[in-house]
Amino acid sequence: MKHVVMSCAIVCLGAAGAAHAQSYPGKPIRMIVPFAPSGPTDLLARLLAQKLTTSFGQQVIVDNRGGAGGTIGSEFVARSAPDGYTMLLGHIGIFAVNPTLYPALKYDVVKDFAPVSLVADIPYGMVVHPSLPAGNVASLVALAKARPRQLTYGSGGAGGASHLAGAYFGLLAKIDITHIAYKGAGPALIDLIAGQTSMMLTGLTPLMPHIEAGKLRVLAVGSEKRLAIMPGVPTVGETVTGFQATQWYGIAVPAQTPRDVVMTLNAALQKAMSGNDVKERLAAGGADPLTSTPEAFGAYIKSEIVRWAPVIKAVGADSL
Repeated sequence: MKHVVMSCAIVCLGAAGAAHAQSYPGKPIRMIVPFAPSGPTDLLARLLAQKLTTSFGQQVIVDNRGGAGGTIGSEFVARSAPDGYTMLLGHIGIFAVNPTLYPALKYDVVKDFAPVSLVADIPYGMVVHPSLPAGNVASLVALAKARPRQLTYGSGGAGGASHLAGAYFGLLAKIDITHIAYKGAGPALIDLIAGQTSMMLTGLTPLMPHIEAGKLRVLAVGSEKRLAIMPGVPTVGETVTGFQATQWYGIAVPAQTPRDVVMTLNAALQKAMSGNDVKERLAAGGADPLTSTPEAFGAYIKSEIVRWAPVIKAVGADSL
């Protein structure tokens, strides 16, 4: 009799799992963006939300929860119910930088999230206000050396990926430029266009319209190689040896989210990122669509934490 009861329990559990897989998603899903609107993360989120809404037949709502270098929104997801209805769109700063940058984080990036998939890689663009007398990276470096701490660069927040990229550039170029932190890349970009700051290093996608309109001057890209969409623009590394910075993005959900839910999300993201319309929209902003298995994304996060830890410590960002 005991064995019969156990067998029935196992069958019921299996049936419940199958039913869950078939019924998910049964209500709207929130995609948490841990930054202010208008930045590169937000723009990518809205593209993904549109495609996933179509795929699932359920609304995927973008919820911006910025602040504290992205840790507020990230913690919200880590503490959310592991049911697949709250996901995090994070980037290199969220998954690879913050674990070293903030030793007292109230969550563990590796233990408290279930990776779903990588989704995109966006090269950094180095842009300046047109009034700045610098037409290339070499002249920018020379200007910064002639005016120590007088040049400023904005970022989406202290300790964020764009702050780290700017600090790393200063370290390699041996220049002293002043960092100004904003509550998101969007506000930082607005002030740069207004001439309140000198330069910025951030994801290329939101910069493109302003570059094309002449409101910003692009000096270089942070990728390893020049981009096909702007072959005449050099890489930063062509002038400052060793510099490379791209902003990769991925989706994660709370740890303990059922495997079938993770794989349903993974399959939907694979489909979304393979569409020609998505590829074309990302390429227009210099971005590349990416996909991966959950396991590969998890391994990548761990390797990137190891890669960036010494950089963070070298620029002193971990002391913020």
